[in-house]
Amino acid sequence: MGIKRRHWAWAAAPPALALLAATGCASTPGVRAEPTAAPSVSGASTRPVARVCAEPAAGPAKAPAGAVTVDPAVTGDLAAKTKSSPPNTTFWLRPGTHRLDPDRYAQVIPKNGDRYLGAPGAVLDGRKRNQYAFGGTARDVTIRYLTVQGFVAPQNEGVVNHDSADGWVIEHTTIQHNSGAGLMAGARQRVRASCLRDNGQYGMDAYKSGGHIGGLVVEGNEIVGNNTGDWERRQEGCGCTGGIKFWAVNGADVRGNWVHDNRGTGLWADTDNNDFRIENNVLEANDGAALIYETSYNAVIRNNTIRRNNWVEGRRAADRGDDFPFATVYLSESGGEPRIKARTDKIEIYRNLLENNWSGITLWENADRFCNSPANTSSGDCTLLVRNTDRCAKPAIATAPLYADCRWKTQRVDIHDNRFVLDKSVVKCTVTCDRMAVLANYGTYPNWSPYKGERVAEAITLEQHNRWRDNVYLGPWKFVANDPSRVLDFEQWQGTPYQQDAGSTFRAGDGG
Repeated sequence: MGIKRRHWAWAAAPPALALLAATGCASTPGVRAEPTAAPSVSGASTRPVARVCAEPAAGPAKAPAGAVTVDPAVTGDLAAKTKSSPPNTTFWLRPGTHRLDPDRYAQVIPKNGDRYLGAPGAVLDGRKRNQYAFGGTARDVTIRYLTVQGFVAPQNEGVVNHDSADGWVIEHTTIQHNSGAGLMAGARQRVRASCLRDNGQYGMDAYKSGGHIGGLVVEGNEIVGNNTGDWERRQEGCGCTGGIKFWAVNGADVRGNWVHDNRGTGLWADTDNNDFRIENNVLEANDGAALIYETSYNAVIRNNTIRRNNWVEGRRAADRGDDFPFATVYLSESGGEPRIKARTDKIEIYRNLLENNWSGITLWENADRFCNSPANTSSGDCTLLVRNTDRCAKPAIATAPLYADCRWKTQRVDIHDNRFVLDKSVVKCTVTCDRMAVLANYGTYPNWSPYKGERVAEAITLEQHNRWRDNVYLGPWKFVANDPSRVLDFEQWQGTPYQQDAGSTFRAGDGG
């Protein structure tokens, strides 16, 4: 891991659904808002969201036929019975609090096809002693109707599916109050109608060391209050938090989730992800961006309600005088690439409502970040177009095809038919919270870089087919092109040379 997030540098660096009532939100600079009780959508139809933490589905009150019954009164009973049973066994956990042996490494090691069902009130509690709940490499394990809490996984490790085994199904499960990541992910994993709440680092970390994750489905979950350890402050720039973090995932469907009140970013795809569909989610009141798509490829982002995000991190940046357009939807070195197989060959952002966030959408490239550059914070990684990172070196990198292929490019981004609403009296801001942007830095580093000067800034702004069109703007929006100092009004944004937002409408003043 060790992948860091850098915004701006001149050098170096079936779900249970319910309709919820509307609530307000106030924010004090530097202070996290109270968790959102329920989302609402202003100016659009109310979207059903996954209210699964407050209303978890109940498991079977009696053991299914043939199931092995697990007794909460016997410490370690779940792990012992799993060990002594054959693969494809169903385990039914009685009501009550189940415990593992007190050894820190005690955990349940499933066999292929094992199924774990919690009765109403069944809890597996690590008591702040055990690091992991479920580990090992068994395939096609199912966990349903169980609460998993109180485990103390180390940083960058997870509690459930600790070893990122493939084919797991996590449904109607509450994973809460753990350190590290509540849940890890493997290939073909399904996470549905579950509550990932108040975990120390991530709700889920979709990362597999030395392996590949594809066919990931995250559907109808509530993902709330994660990163209680505030890791970005403890390790500045670590890029190691989020409601969910995705690393090198090839194919993911993220739909119908309520992602809210996480400390930091809601959803963050970082480094060589591809083929994402992020749709029909409610992303709100996260301290940082609702969504970051970084050094990744080919995605559809549609029909989401995105509101009241980035108030804490955006205001913090403004208070320190940073003029970078910190965004609620942030695409960093990410774009469409037809040569990489996916369900789309671009990044398409459409039919979303963005309401009263700190700024809107930023498309960004760091000119100094490319394969083999010391400024590449995805250390050791290269683009999906260059398998041998050593090829990205002087003098070959200065000529085709490596000049293009050694750099993650923000290109072929199509932003259309969205509704952008901003009322500064709601956000409680005066400046820098009203930005829509496409920009890069002035390339300076390293000394052998072929991307020095304004080459990348000109490319992302004018040459890489990044386009806003047919959107609706309500409120005092401003637009940034090329670099942070070039702030435009709507007429300039639509005019030459930028020619953005053809067919869009703009009503200044505070939106409503």
